[in-house]
Amino acid sequence: MLGTSVISGRSTSLSGNRIFVYEVTGLKQNDENQLNNYPFRTSSSVFIQVPYNRMNQEMLRISRMGGKIVSIRPLGESVSDDSDE
Repeated sequence: MLGTSVISGRSTSLSGNRIFVYEVTGLKQNDENQLNNYPFRTSSSVFIQVPYNRMNQEMLRISRMGGKIVSIRPLGESVSDDSDE
């Protein structure tokens, strides 16, 4: 049980504390997100914060909702505009 605390069962590694930001386009209203307790926002891009240990589950959820992940970056990393180079 590498990276797992015997007492709490939670990861004590640094990877458990990392958060990533997914930029997602193309999300659509469907049966899965119809059950949410909040209104579904339709726009060209949506930014979703995801803990490291839930990245795969979130990718599957986005795929089922018809979305496309445009970029993934660590939280706190600045977005740079490459057009100035």
